[in-house]
Amino acid sequence: MLAIIEESIVESVYPTANTNKYLFIMLLKLGLDAAVLRLCSQRLHTSFISMCGLSIVLADFVMVILVSSLYFLRPEMCSVSLCFLLSNASVIFDALTLPIVCLCSLDCYLEGTNLGKQIAVSKFLRHSALTLLVWVIAVLSFFCSVKSDTLELNLEDGLSASGCEIRQCTLVNFFIIGVFLVITFTLLPFWSMIPQWVRESDEISQNAMNLNSDLRFLINWPHTSCITENPLEETVNPPPPLWLSTILGFSLMWMPYITMSAAFLLLGVGLPAYVTVNLQWLESINSLVMGVMFWAKSDTQGPYSPPGDVCSWSVFWHLSKGTQRQPFLGTVFKASREKTHTPHLV
Repeated sequence: MLAIIEESIVESVYPTANTNKYLFIMLLKLGLDAAVLRLCSQRLHTSFISMCGLSIVLADFVMVILVSSLYFLRPEMCSVSLCFLLSNASVIFDALTLPIVCLCSLDCYLEGTNLGKQIAVSKFLRHSALTLLVWVIAVLSFFCSVKSDTLELNLEDGLSASGCEIRQCTLVNFFIIGVFLVITFTLLPFWSMIPQWVRESDEISQNAMNLNSDLRFLINWPHTSCITENPLEETVNPPPPLWLSTILGFSLMWMPYITMSAAFLLLGVGLPAYVTVNLQWLESINSLVMGVMFWAKSDTQGPYSPPGDVCSWSVFWHLSKGTQRQPFLGTVFKASREKTHTPHLV
């Protein structure tokens, strides 16, 4: 794809530069990435994907500084051109994706081993080294494939423009379209049941907060005692299997981002790699990998919470087991709510 750097009419002496538009785009991306990083800052030192996110925010900040200098300073005072900067940035961000996906998968796998039980300092050093390795690979890649030549374009109605070739991220585009299609065609046959499952998952999550516990002790409680009636007054659908419940949990968290990105791609609106490789994509990749790991290990480990759990996987494990419909649990939850709302006399 081409990035239009300047536009002008053939008779005009002074072309119109688009540097301000690129500066706005980079400021917007920096703000969004910083907001996502702030939401995930509690696991910054123990998560590889968050360490990569921090490095991308720093790269965004450097991009903002460089584009700002090109906008506020005269061209002869800048050592690089906007074309060179955008071309190199698109190549580097595109080269980041494959190593990040591979190392994210490895990091999620290692969390279940002895390496995942290291102290926070050891994890921080390991993730910092892996993040540095990812950036070294990405920076070395642009030396072999970068093209920063300015192209002169003659458009209709006497317009001319100068631009440069920038790269889209193929891996991100395939991920967006692939996940969108898989989620859509998987959940479509269960469309009428999804509202009830969502209500039940919300109730399980709320009850877990009310009880101030993980709910795991309730699953092992002897159901042969303290069982009272708690029939549902309306006809209910069967609980979803674990694989479907896991997909539902992922889609509730990330489907808005996936749908918006897929709409851009289907409408033919191309975005460069330095825009699409952002923290929303990083966290969705991390959630996808953790969801697969959670589904694979849940039969043996139960409703455990993986590190950096942003999709509340344990809630959807309980949803697949029909936890909220068990009579004893319904009685405990009801008693907990009544205790919470009981007034205290002084």
